[in-house]
Amino acid sequence: MRTRVILRYIGIVLLLNSAFMLLSAVIAGFNEYDSSFVPLLVSGVGTAIVGGLPLVFFRAQPNLTSKEGYFIVIPSWLMCCVFGMLPYLLWGGEFTPINALFESTSGYTTTGATILNDVEALPRGLLFFRSCTAWMGGLGVVVFMLLLLPTIKNMNRRLAKVEISSLSKDNFKYRLRQTVHIIISVYVGLTLAEFFLLWLAGMSPFDAINHAFSNVSTCGFSTRNTSIQAFDSTVIDTVIIVFMYLASLHFGLIFLAVSGQPKQLFRSPVVRFYTLALLCGILCMSVDLLINSVDYPDWWTAFHYAAFHVVSTTTTSGFAITDSSIFPVFSTLLLLYFSFQCACSGSTSSGIKADRMMILFQALKTQIRKMQHPNAVISTRMGNTTIGNDMISTVALFILLYIFTVFLVTLILALSGIGMFSSFSTAIAIVSNIGHGFGDVASSMGNAAGFSALIKFILSFTMLLGRLEIYGFIVIFSVKSWR
Repeated sequence: MRTRVILRYIGIVLLLNSAFMLLSAVIAGFNEYDSSFVPLLVSGVGTAIVGGLPLVFFRAQPNLTSKEGYFIVIPSWLMCCVFGMLPYLLWGGEFTPINALFESTSGYTTTGATILNDVEALPRGLLFFRSCTAWMGGLGVVVFMLLLLPTIKNMNRRLAKVEISSLSKDNFKYRLRQTVHIIISVYVGLTLAEFFLLWLAGMSPFDAINHAFSNVSTCGFSTRNTSIQAFDSTVIDTVIIVFMYLASLHFGLIFLAVSGQPKQLFRSPVVRFYTLALLCGILCMSVDLLINSVDYPDWWTAFHYAAFHVVSTTTTSGFAITDSSIFPVFSTLLLLYFSFQCACSGSTSSGIKADRMMILFQALKTQIRKMQHPNAVISTRMGNTTIGNDMISTVALFILLYIFTVFLVTLILALSGIGMFSSFSTAIAIVSNIGHGFGDVASSMGNAAGFSALIKFILSFTMLLGRLEIYGFIVIFSVKSWR
C-alpha cells in the first residue's frame, strides 16, 4: 500500500473543504464581517495548506488497489470531520472540542443532530458553513473528488466502489464518469430549484439557500431553533415535503425523468414500493393523530403533520414542524419503522434502504410459496429482475448487522443512564443519520447538548458508521484480512 498515493487524494478532499470554508468567509464578509469571518478564513487557509502539501510533494499515480481505495475514502471522511471542527472551535461559544466534532460529523454525515441550544445565535457565516458541510456530505466528499480527477478507469472505479452504494450502481447502467456527472447535475439542479421556490414561498434568500442545501442533502440542519415550524407556512412546508421526497429517490431515475423518460421513474419497482409505503404511512398516521390526539382537530391538520413527519423521517431529513415527543404511541412506532427502512439507494439518504427491505419482503414471499409448492422452481423477482441467492444473503446479513449495531448503541446509551425507549430511538436515529429520536431525549425539537462527552464521541463515530453503511469501517479496521 502506497501511503503517498493515499495522502495525495486525501489532500484533494481537504482542498475541497477549504474552498467551502473560504466561500463561507465571503458570506461572513458580506454580512458586515461578522464574528465568524476570521475563524472561517483562518480555517480555510490552514486546511488549504495541509491539503495542498501532498499535491506538491507527491505525484499522481494512475492505478489504485482496492485496499488503497478504502484507505482513501474512509480517512477522507474522517479528515473532513476533523478539519470541519476548526471554524467551530475558533469561533467558540458552545463549541468545546467534543461539541465541535459532534456538529462537524453531524453535518458531513447529513445526520442533522446538533449540540446547540441556540442555533440562531450563530453568525451567518458559520450557519452557511454548517449547511455547506451537509451539502458536501449529502453527495459524498469523494464524489466531488471524482468529478475533478482525470478519467482513469481503474483509479476512479476503485474509489467509486467504496463511496457509491452497490445497490445504486446496479439500478443505473452508465459509465462511471457519466454517472458522476449525472449525480452532481441532479443534485445541483434540485438545490437551485428548491432555493428559488423557498424564496418565492416567503423565506429570505439566506434562509432559502441554507434550507435547500440541508434539504437536498437530507440533513435537517436549520437556521432556526424550532426548525421549519418557525416559518409557520403551509406553502413552505409543502415545498420542503416535495424536495425531501425527490432527494430520497434514485438520482439516476430523476435524471431519466427530466430528460424525456418520465415513465422510467415509476416503472422502478423500488420507487413504487417506496412511494406506496409512504402513502400508507401518511394515511395511517393521519387517522391516528385525528383519533388519539387533541392537537389535530380536523382531517387536513392531521394529514399535514403526518405527511411532513413521515416523509421527513423516512428520507432521513429530520426537519420538524412539531415536537415528535407528543405523538401518540401508534404514530411513534410507525415512525420508528420508517427510521429503519428509510429511502431509496442512489439518493442522499442513509438507513437500511427501501431496496433492501423490498428484496427481503420478496424473499419472504418466495419462501412461503416454496413451502406451499415444494417441487416448484420459484425465483425471487423485483419487477423483471431476478434476485439471486447471493444478493438475498448479502441483504439479510446487512440488515442483521444494522440491527445489531442499533442494539449495541442502545446498550451504550442505556448504560449512561438514558431511558430504554429514548436510548433505542436515538440509536436508530443516529445509525440511520436521521438526527432526532423520540421520547424525552433528542426529540425533533431537542438537541444533544445534555449528553456526556464520551456519549457524544461514540455517537459521532456511529454517525460515520451509518453514513458509510457499516461495512466500510469494518473492512478498513480488519487490517489483518488484507494481508
